[in-house]
Amino acid sequence: MNDHDSPISIHGGGTLAKAIVSQENDHWSVPDGSILASWARRMVAFVIDVTIVYSVLNLSTGGMIANALNVGLWASSDFHYSVAFAAILLASHWLYWRVTGLAFSRSLGQKLLGIAIVKDNGDAVTSEMWDKRAVGKLLYLIPVLNLYFGIYELARISQRHTHQSNLDLRVGTIVAHSASLPPGSRRHIR
Repeated sequence: MNDHDSPISIHGGGTLAKAIVSQENDHWSVPDGSILASWARRMVAFVIDVTIVYSVLNLSTGGMIANALNVGLWASSDFHYSVAFAAILLASHWLYWRVTGLAFSRSLGQKLLGIAIVKDNGDAVTSEMWDKRAVGKLLYLIPVLNLYFGIYELARISQRHTHQSNLDLRVGTIVAHSASLPPGSRRHIR
């Protein structure tokens, strides 16, 4: 038996199926045993996050944050008020996703649904990566553009075996059920 090569060769560990998919589709490997989050769970977590941030802004501005989405105000000569509120809305969401990502390795909506963000190899996401993720998610808040990008990204998540959006691929992250991650990948998740 030792005098010939095995017909099966796996480099880097893992299962044969994982090695084949990884080589054929040029996708990153996923930590063993991880259950990847579905597009539906990710979308519900996003809606929860936007609701949390918008509610806090609504309370703190006395309802004036709604001017960020006031089409009549955008079309008037006082459009600069809408621009200011839109900037506050976007900056608040960016800050929310960045801070909760650094503190918990996920947003509060993702925490409620039991999902977490890790690097494609299972390590903790870096500060720079959280910045890129937070900026990328702002596209989903811009009216009309959010419909196009949202539908496109949901389609990409459901088509890929790694359930990664284009944003996940650019940043190098995966979204998985936090309890399914290997213990070494869970130590930074709160």
